Amino acid sequence: MEPTTIVLALAAVAGLYMAWNIGANDVANAMGTSVGSGALTIRRAIIVAAIFEFGGAMLVGGTVTQTIRKGIVDLDALGGDPMVIAVGMTCCLLAAALWLNIATYAGWPVSTTHSIVGAVVGFGLVGGGFNAVNWAVMGKIAASWVVSPLLGGLLGYLGFVFIKRRILNVDRPLLALRGWGPIMIFPIFSILALSVLFKGLKPLKLDLALGPSLGIAAAVGLLASFASVPLLRRATKLASQDRADRTHRAERVFLVLQVLTACFVAFAHGSNDVANAVGPMAAVYGATSGDLAAKVAVPHRVLLIGAVGIVIGLATYGYKIMATIGKKITELTPSRGFAAEFGAATTIVMASKLGLPVSTTHTLVGAVIGVGFARGIGAINMKVVTGIVASWFITVPFTALLAAGLFVIGRLWLN
Repeated sequence: MEPTTIVLALAAVAGLYMAWNIGANDVANAMGTSVGSGALTIRRAIIVAAIFEFGGAMLVGGTVTQTIRKGIVDLDALGGDPMVIAVGMTCCLLAAALWLNIATYAGWPVSTTHSIVGAVVGFGLVGGGFNAVNWAVMGKIAASWVVSPLLGGLLGYLGFVFIKRRILNVDRPLLALRGWGPIMIFPIFSILALSVLFKGLKPLKLDLALGPSLGIAAAVGLLASFASVPLLRRATKLASQDRADRTHRAERVFLVLQVLTACFVAFAHGSNDVANAVGPMAAVYGATSGDLAAKVAVPHRVLLIGAVGIVIGLATYGYKIMATIGKKITELTPSRGFAAEFGAATTIVMASKLGLPVSTTHTLVGAVIGVGFARGIGAINMKVVTGIVASWFITVPFTALLAAGLFVIGRLWLN
């Protein structure tokens, strides 16, 4: 069998394996808070995530992706041998997928992007030496390990403190929700609209200027705010005199808001990150055909393979990460889950426009920790948090070493 055929077959298997692991680890993050708070059952979360991830991938999914992630490795420094690059990218896919599989087994939510970044660094160091790696880009990625969870945690903390003080802890929570609801709806829908404009539509090259984007988002927020008034009045009718029952009914309103926010996060994730599973595979195809361009087209049928693999991964193995995000870090209710999801979405939107390389996983975990911290440090399972943070720091060196080792073996096979 020709070496090219073998490499292509291995790349296809590794790409599908990577997609499965992205579904099991990364996609499960978006729905973890909804499951943990009781807003959705695992089965319904899988269905909702599948619809919005799949929709984001196929409707506005990236048709062009960088084959060497984020410009980390200089192609010229690798010698320009197509087979070396094809084998190297296949090793990167396999190394990243193996790490995601290990992390999912342990219940650690880790960054898919950082996994592939570490693998590419390992491949670059072995294939082209120290100077082949763009260390400035790596510095920005390392900074995101701190920025993402801190900013997400801060916004999650502030959001839940506001909800607790202004709505849940007052004498008449339903009346408070009726008054504050339309005011809260405006930023919620504005941020969600921005998440689609800034992140979800980026692959369509509809990179709107800040002014028009803010205008569209404000219009969406105002429409949603006005539309919510009669709905909130109906949902907050004072049928019961029991304060506990009123608080429970107020939580049920947040249940709807939480699921809605999770849907937007899943859509934005699908539109951008499904291509991560098949991008390196497309790079292998391009290299084996002699195309060493920095970018390569990803056909919709290949995106479809990635999307299907991700949905299967979520359905078959995503429950472990959902349990970590939704139950093991801190106890979640619909209002807490909403505060975490909204804090994460806001952070991602701001970072996308500012060009900061943040991780969706790190941001959401930070937001969940922030919500737990709003209830006191005792509300957070520090043992679980310590394990998660440790896994973040392990991700890049582990995948780098694994990819480097696999590439050394692969290069021996080539020779």
